[in-house]
Amino acid sequence: MNSPDSASSLIVHDKPVESRPGENYWGSDAVAMMLRELGIRYIALVPGSSYRGLHDSIVNLLGNKAPQMVLCVHEETAVAIAHGYAKVTDKIMASGLHANIGLMRATMAIYNAWCDRAPVLVMGATGPVDATKRRPWIDWIHTSSDQGGIIRNFTKWDNQPGSPAAAVESLARAAQIAQTAPKGPVYVNLDVAMQEEKLGPLPDLPNPARHVPPPAATPSAALVAEAAKLLSNAKRPVILAGRSSRSLEAWNARVALAEKLNAPVCTNVELAAAFPTDHRLHAAPPGAYLTDEARAIVREADVVLSLDYLDLAGTLKQAFGDKPVSAKVIQVSCDQHNHRGGGADHFGLPPIDVYLMCETDAAVPLLLEAVSARSASANVPAAPALKPAPDAVSLRGVGLALEEATKGLEICYTRFPLGWNGAYTHFRHPLDYIGHDGGAGVGSGPGMTVGAGLALKGTGRIAVGLLGDGDFLMGNTAVWTAAHYQIPCLMIVCNNRSFYNDERHQGNMAKNRGRPVENRWIGQRIDDPPVDIAAMARSQGALGIGPVEKPEDILPAIQQGLTAVRAGKPCVIDMHVLPGYDTRA
Repeated sequence: MNSPDSASSLIVHDKPVESRPGENYWGSDAVAMMLRELGIRYIALVPGSSYRGLHDSIVNLLGNKAPQMVLCVHEETAVAIAHGYAKVTDKIMASGLHANIGLMRATMAIYNAWCDRAPVLVMGATGPVDATKRRPWIDWIHTSSDQGGIIRNFTKWDNQPGSPAAAVESLARAAQIAQTAPKGPVYVNLDVAMQEEKLGPLPDLPNPARHVPPPAATPSAALVAEAAKLLSNAKRPVILAGRSSRSLEAWNARVALAEKLNAPVCTNVELAAAFPTDHRLHAAPPGAYLTDEARAIVREADVVLSLDYLDLAGTLKQAFGDKPVSAKVIQVSCDQHNHRGGGADHFGLPPIDVYLMCETDAAVPLLLEAVSARSASANVPAAPALKPAPDAVSLRGVGLALEEATKGLEICYTRFPLGWNGAYTHFRHPLDYIGHDGGAGVGSGPGMTVGAGLALKGTGRIAVGLLGDGDFLMGNTAVWTAAHYQIPCLMIVCNNRSFYNDERHQGNMAKNRGRPVENRWIGQRIDDPPVDIAAMARSQGALGIGPVEKPEDILPAIQQGLTAVRAGKPCVIDMHVLPGYDTRA
């Protein structure tokens, strides 16, 4: 398999008429050239006059290559594509947003990248800072005095450079910060007047090789030895495998550590694949919360090794309840560097006995070398049997059909809907699943699936997103981008015609208040008239299949979709699944 982001992954190119070289350059030319120097291959964007200068530079100076524009129809999609790309490649991609209005539309997607610790370079622009240069009306309403303030609570850094020289330095710094752990989105806002400033000769650009992110920090030998002693002497150690890179070498090191310790491993479906889910040491199907079996294993543990696990405090609370955490806790995470008062994505404050302030990939090889092998039984319970598929289109039926249809194929799952049982599919490679969007908003699934498909194009691995109907409908214009650039990806819309999670909330609310539960559907159902999701896909140039309403049609629909995607075409399948969740079995 070719590696993601390889030369064979080039997408359809909107080739411009060749521009004659000149002696004069403009401010935006320096910005565009710096993006190229930083190795930015793509910029997903919604066009706008606030960065018309940069747009011209990318097209007429760079020939729309390195970076190449990926045109989108919504700003959330532009950021979501860059987010999905980063989740596959561990590399930065750019997105372009027009003025304050584009930034405001993209805020949810930027928040997702922040919560997911994903490096995204968000390029923004503003009307002329010099008020005397603003066009009547339009430039005024598209100018903000502190545009970065709109998203400052959920970006690592933002800047509005005042000159072309400052802009290229700003980009070098932004790329460095975004890709320094804990990673995250950054925002560089370009004054339209600065972009259109005539420079004459192109100024010297910073050397990107001298501004690369620092190497991963490593913990002290004393802390590694202390953690290794606890793990080696533990009677019932447990590993919580959380945030990690897509490196296969790092994946193999985690497996080797678990095997050397003979320790059960828990994973979280909100995060990318971190451990093989059909391994004898994998404790329970991955979910957003611990299963009963996983809770028992953590509760009985005497040492818990958290590898940057999502919401460690909440996870321990699930196991121990209001009782003190009796286990010794080893935390491997540098996420503490990101925490401030703007949000609560730091979660609760966990009890920690040994704190290794570094990334998972940096700590695991050191621990693997330092721990002593354990031969004691891991005490991993047998996985509960799954229910048979009902005689209707269901999540279980979709899971069975996927298992059959994808045999022998390399799949990258980009999303699972609420109610999906983690046992329906197995992860055996770090790219088998890239995790949820981080911020748990609705509408990111299509864009992130297209971003993953962009990164995987030419590798032989297929991006497959199982999306809720609300998620698809809010972000469905990403399908046009996939069709235009021939980005292969499969979206299976698990369409229960409802905002079903909220329907359940309303039913519980009515029950608690002694009111009619039968009214829970009001203001929740997406039906009457039903939305023709397959027709929406076809109208944007993709293959649309469905609605699939009979169980015997599930497998043929998925097989047809996979055939189309393997031929280089995006496909959307509308699965009319039964309402209800199957998170247990």
